[in-house]
Amino acid sequence: MAIAIALIVLVLVTVLFHIFSPWWLTPIASNWGMIDGTIDLTVWVTGFVFVAVNLFLAYAIIRYRHKQGAKAHYEPENKKLEIWLTAITTIGIMALLAPGLFVWAKFVAMPEDAMEFEVVGQQWEWSYRFPGEDGVFGAVAARFYSGANPFGLDPDDPAGQDDRLVASNEVTLPVNVPLKVLNRSKDVLHNFAVPQFRVKMDMVPGMVTSYWITPTRTGTFDVLCMELCGIGHYLMRGRVVVAPEADFNQWLGEQPTFAQTQEQTTASAAAGEQHYVTCAACHGAQGEGNPQMNSPKIAGLDQSYIERQLHHFRSGVRGASPEDTFGQQMAGMSNVLPDDDAIASVATYIASLPDVPAIAADTENEGNISRGKKLYQNCAVCHGDNGQGIWTMHAPRLAGMSSWYLSTQLEHFRSGIRGTHKTDQYGQQMVAMANILNDSKAIGDVIAYIDTLDQGQEDSSDTATGRGN
Repeated sequence: MAIAIALIVLVLVTVLFHIFSPWWLTPIASNWGMIDGTIDLTVWVTGFVFVAVNLFLAYAIIRYRHKQGAKAHYEPENKKLEIWLTAITTIGIMALLAPGLFVWAKFVAMPEDAMEFEVVGQQWEWSYRFPGEDGVFGAVAARFYSGANPFGLDPDDPAGQDDRLVASNEVTLPVNVPLKVLNRSKDVLHNFAVPQFRVKMDMVPGMVTSYWITPTRTGTFDVLCMELCGIGHYLMRGRVVVAPEADFNQWLGEQPTFAQTQEQTTASAAAGEQHYVTCAACHGAQGEGNPQMNSPKIAGLDQSYIERQLHHFRSGVRGASPEDTFGQQMAGMSNVLPDDDAIASVATYIASLPDVPAIAADTENEGNISRGKKLYQNCAVCHGDNGQGIWTMHAPRLAGMSSWYLSTQLEHFRSGIRGTHKTDQYGQQMVAMANILNDSKAIGDVIAYIDTLDQGQEDSSDTATGRGN
């Protein structure tokens, strides 16, 4: 009897929670209201089955509970009951599937006047591409991926020269305009989803998937990855700004074309050498760093990473925190570089410097290398098994760099001094990853292991310690 009462209470609480729950679907912002209708129908069908089955189970427990002297009736089969159950089940399945098939048919039937744009997913960021004035996308292929060509466009395809590239997690779309969404992944399975649009689709490496939407109200909406794509999956966030068509056209005209991005990669190392004279005062003539000046080694870093950090210092993404004393100094020094061309030139020159060893700090880093190796497994996903850095992940080299500086930056990420700016997407990812390291000892352990990567050796001793570079 107690079980039957519990089942009845469970049904009542579930129904009341559904009616009075504060959690509902977010207000829709696209033409796909029929998807909400399909979801509602699914809830009604499954809800009816849930209530009916549990109440029947409670009835059966009460009706056929044990009674002294009663004898159970054995009935091996009941054709009439089986026919009814089969018919009801069939109707229920049809009610669940048929609307979904109808919606899906409309979901992939693109309007002829739909404007195309492409969503590119990679661990753990979004980027976007729009066709140029010719209305035709340029060809792409994996063999063309590089730091200078992250979208993988064929440089010999004239159709791609005017493609507009959006190397940002934020994209602007026009309101009340049908859009054909092309989905492409550069590495693993992703899924581009905007909850208010009610649409999503897997992004499969090696193929292009598509669907269409019409945004119906202006605003800013979150982009989520709805496919478990790796350790940083939950950080793969972005934003869609839906704006009037005139504002969208203005925004799109401000985005660089593929041809323009290729022209920007021809920065001169000779011009960069002149700009580097100021940098050498702290970072050393060969970029070896100087702990006394709190200046890390920069020789051996990827050009794109150097450029990004200089832009961040100039724009206030880095070095704005009052607690980041040396970051504030770098923010001031970055303004010595007058424009983007100067930043590109000095980054080109730094990337050409010989990989000299980092100048060691006066203090030792005593850490457990064996424990650090285990902790580093999370870091290796982006920075590489050998700490070599992976440019496609926008992760800099760690091996051979100034370990005292790496330790300081991990502390800054953990405390929120660095990586909390709303436009620092990679910094925000590092904040989350740095907090996996519970304390300063864990940071010391992982730095000790990174030191061994520089030395090309791995020590499995539980008592091994690493010396800072």
